[in-house]
Amino acid sequence: MKMLRTLVLCLTCLATSSLAFAQDDAQERQDVDARLAELLKRFPDADANKDGVLTLDEARTYRDKRRAMSQTTRAKVPPTHADVAYGEHAKQRFDLWTVPDAKEPTPLVIFIHGGGFRGGDKSGMNPDAAKVYLNQGVAFASLNYRLSDAGPYPIMMHDAARALQTIRHRAKEWNIDPQRIVCFGGSAGAGISLWLAFHDDLADPKSEDPIARESTRILAAGTMGGQSTYDLFTYREWFGVPDLVAHDALPQFYGLKNEAEVETDAVRKLMKDASPITHLSNDDKASVYMTYSQGNVPVTVDTPQNVWVHHVLLGLKLKEAMDKQELECIVTAPGVTAGKDPYGSMTAFLIKKAKGE
Repeated sequence: MKMLRTLVLCLTCLATSSLAFAQDDAQERQDVDARLAELLKRFPDADANKDGVLTLDEARTYRDKRRAMSQTTRAKVPPTHADVAYGEHAKQRFDLWTVPDAKEPTPLVIFIHGGGFRGGDKSGMNPDAAKVYLNQGVAFASLNYRLSDAGPYPIMMHDAARALQTIRHRAKEWNIDPQRIVCFGGSAGAGISLWLAFHDDLADPKSEDPIARESTRILAAGTMGGQSTYDLFTYREWFGVPDLVAHDALPQFYGLKNEAEVETDAVRKLMKDASPITHLSNDDKASVYMTYSQGNVPVTVDTPQNVWVHHVLLGLKLKEAMDKQELECIVTAPGVTAGKDPYGSMTAFLIKKAKGE
């Protein structure tokens, strides 16, 4: 398992470097060749044709094979409650793992999948995730939400909030402490987690629906490649690239019919509202732990969109804003550590925050 994590990490770095080939960067090519040679020493079986040279395609194929073998040999813990509905749409479902024989209500960690708001599924989590948290006396949930083909923002964020309210409403039934809930996710799931952490509580105390009366606030958020903003104009300002083109996922996320709508006041307002950093205020209490797979690389108008949309600068900008509010925010990436990290990993962070330790 450790070897597989090493291989995946190395290939992540290689994939980032290989994106520069389109820019014909000779130094980047040399770096990739050197890393592939090092990988070959550590994983000689990856050289499929045994010619003594490891290609990027061979390395990726070997990684995928090892990952598939790992997932088939590890026994997944089945959910205690599978496909629990929190709405009428097929995507409005979550899986829940409760702590066996827990004598007291337990904390809960919720995983929210990524996929650019266009794809992904609650089954895409690490198969060991539930087991890791259950072993620490923490319940675990993984949720789906409506994607942008079903409608634009804010349905994704509101779905996650509704799932959270449903869990709180049934907390006694599932032996969960409704006050000790944290969320984490990758990419879009990271953004949703941050949005929940900072947005005003969506609870409606006067609602006739008892679920709607439940709180939508969380204690902490963990992110992997997360976005603190979904505002194209903020991206352009932060990266210093005034001609940066919108990510392919954003038009559908905002329900745009044409490019010109980006300039309208209504869409600009929507982009601000969708951005978690917009909702950060001095009455927030949530802590944040952010991880990124690449360092603080320069961004230009030619930088591939999946590089800048998962850029560590998005975490560093949020940390800067959270520091002003004296809120805990840790950002880690290759060559970057911002904030004191007494946890050592996002998993440890989530467990401690959920437990209130």
